[in-house]
Amino acid sequence: MTAPAPLRPATAVPFLRQTWAGLRVLAVLTLVLGLAYPLAVTAAAQVLLPWQAHGSLLIADGARTTDRALAVGSAPVGQAFTGPQWFHPRPSAAGEGYDTRASGGSNLGPQNPDLVRQVQERRAQAAEQDGVDPGLVPPDAVTASGSGLDPDISPAWALQQVPRVARERGLPEREVRALVRRSTLGRDLGVLGEPRVNVLRLNLALRTMAS
Repeated sequence: MTAPAPLRPATAVPFLRQTWAGLRVLAVLTLVLGLAYPLAVTAAAQVLLPWQAHGSLLIADGARTTDRALAVGSAPVGQAFTGPQWFHPRPSAAGEGYDTRASGGSNLGPQNPDLVRQVQERRAQAAEQDGVDPGLVPPDAVTASGSGLDPDISPAWALQQVPRVARERGLPEREVRALVRRSTLGRDLGVLGEPRVNVLRLNLALRTMAS
């Protein structure tokens, strides 16, 4: 009489079954969420929003482009403009300024002496370069955004810079002021956020006007 085969432990079969089931679920979710879904979103973006999908790039005359070789900047990412002939953006604490690899704020509290000193220095500098009273300098002219990449400034900060820019460019002040007004964007959906001016778009339009 043949001896019966040794029995496997009672827990072996459920363990193997659960492991196999888990691996199948992992494989399916990887295909769906890791491959199919990203490809579908990418394809939809290329068809419905191609400019935004390629980085919202702008060329020298302010027109949209999807060619990185022609781009001078990205509309939703701020960049530094120096010199009195340009509209200046708000300060940036991202790296050396508007560094997309170091996005972030200063992490200084409102009572931090370093931040207080920076604000005072920026206010004095803005007031001097635009010939206004320091108390009239808008807050966004002296404070950085949380990301350090904010491309927008307030209409008040843009309008304060008009006399300087017009003088340096040799343009009528009323025309530069009208350009700022045309470049001012309203609240999103009419209720979200505040009116704003994209500095890159404004400066590109300014260069076109002055050429």
